[in-house]
Amino acid sequence: MGIQEDIKELKDIMKEKEEDKDKPKKLRLPFRGKSGRGKQKRNYVGILKINENGVISPSKQEIKEQTVVVDGIPRLATTDFLLRWNTLRKQYPIMILPSWSVKPLTTQELFSFDPKKNYEESMENGSNIKGYKLLMNRMKSETVDTKKQMGGIAKWIIGFIVLAVIGYAVLTGGI
Repeated sequence: MGIQEDIKELKDIMKEKEEDKDKPKKLRLPFRGKSGRGKQKRNYVGILKINENGVISPSKQEIKEQTVVVDGIPRLATTDFLLRWNTLRKQYPIMILPSWSVKPLTTQELFSFDPKKNYEESMENGSNIKGYKLLMNRMKSETVDTKKQMGGIAKWIIGFIVLAVIGYAVLTGGI
């Protein structure tokens, strides 16, 4: 073999590697986003939450009364928003949920998804979570009842009674 043949081989190998880079990678559902058969029977669904920075974080949540609670905020979970992730052997129910919206993405919205446009639409529709966060925090702060502290005089009276009982028991020989 000559040097020119070796160079041709190396160029062919480099071209194959470049072609492999151009192929789109197969998108796989993360394990935390999969709800198995048992979880599906108990109304669990996989959630793929799209954060503001574009990172997708998977989780599993239970559907209760057509809502899913993600980050302490109730989100819609009707059949319009449920998608099926098909693998070779199984199907997993999932929802694709922008973190700034109460309303998940439908199949029609999924193919033309633009985060900036979706955020602006959520502000116009009133489906943005900013108001919900403030409302939920206000409701939690009002519902939490703080335990009333016992007054200083009551502590002294109870302490005096306990000492009196102990003193009486010591003097009468009850201990």
